[in-house]
Amino acid sequence: VQLVESGGGLVQPGGSLRLSCAASGIIFSMYAMDWSRQTPGKQRELVAHITNGGSTNYADAVKGRFTISRDNTRDTVYLQMNSLKPEDTAVYYCNTSWGVDTYWGQGTQVTVSS
Repeated sequence: VQLVESGGGLVQPGGSLRLSCAASGIIFSMYAMDWSRQTPGKQRELVAHITNGGSTNYADAVKGRFTISRDNTRDTVYLQMNSLKPEDTAVYYCNTSWGVDTYWGQGTQVTVSS
C-alpha cells in the first residue's frame, strides 16, 4: 500500500491550497480516507474524513473552510483548503485503515505565513 501526498507549500493567510493523495495497492473505492495534520510537539489530529460512499466529516477547526473529496477513477483523495490561517500550519498526512491495519503517507508541509 502506498499513499503519496502532494500540493503543500507556503501560502499567505486567507489563501488557498489543494492537497492531493494518490493511493496504490488497495481497491481505493472500498476505503474510507482521512486527512490528518501534525505540528511539532502536538499529537496528530484528524482534519477530515470521507467514507467510501462519499459522506464527509470535519474537525470543528476547519469546518466551512476545508473540503475533502475523492475521485475513484484516479484513486485520489483531495483536501481543498480555503481561508487558510497561520494555525493551519502543519504537516498534512493522508491515511486509511482496514481492520487493524492503518496506512500513512509521507506527509506534505503546509505553511501559512505572511
